[in-house]
Amino acid sequence: MSNNLLEIKDLSVNIDEKQILSHVNLNIGEGEVHVLMGPNGAGKSTLGFSIMGNPQYNIENGSIIFDGNDITNESVDKKSKAGIFLSFQNPIEVPGISLGNFIRNALEQRTGKKIRLWDFKKKMKEALKVLNMDPEYADRDLNVGFSGGEKKKAEILQLLMLKPKLAILDETDSGLDVDAVRTVSIGIEEYLKNEKGSLLIITHSTRILEALKVDKVHILVNGSIKYTGDESLIADINENGFEKYIQ
Repeated sequence: MSNNLLEIKDLSVNIDEKQILSHVNLNIGEGEVHVLMGPNGAGKSTLGFSIMGNPQYNIENGSIIFDGNDITNESVDKKSKAGIFLSFQNPIEVPGISLGNFIRNALEQRTGKKIRLWDFKKKMKEALKVLNMDPEYADRDLNVGFSGGEKKKAEILQLLMLKPKLAILDETDSGLDVDAVRTVSIGIEEYLKNEKGSLLIITHSTRILEALKVDKVHILVNGSIKYTGDESLIADINENGFEKYIQ
């Protein structure tokens, strides 16, 4: 029996009949941190959306196995309940529902159990403290009026509260200043204290990786994973770019 939490086998994906991913294979074990890098337009975000089940992305070939189950054609909500989390490059604003109520509802949907308000508030307070966020954020409408950095912190707050088996972080450090990147990195480290929590970090930057122990780095070019190696690849890309992988 496989020890992989996630197995992507020969995955090809298109949008409006245009192929974006071609025969992608990727395995992620429990507790592992994987990084997906590549030039702009390579298909990195498409892979994240395809794993999560965004209906705009048509899987024309291959399969996605998560925790031993074939979830290739499952809906987003079922994948979320199974323990997959996807953060967004540009989190949307949702007027009329507070950040706290949104997370509490997501937790109850994830676990299938009602959560006592006192217990929820206690856990939320602890998570907010990790991210150095004012407790008032829990009562504000989800992402409404938030700065870019605040929106990214709110995403990591959800990660800490939901404790998914697999977190896919899509360009989480995009547009953040040095202090915000440091805070987000602390949140990610806190999530990884759950030894079975796994990460797929999609990025073209490396700032957010500096404090993390990375198990594998994958280079995606033109919709295909061209190379997989250890974390030494990050330093090579910082120095030399993606040119040799593109060639």
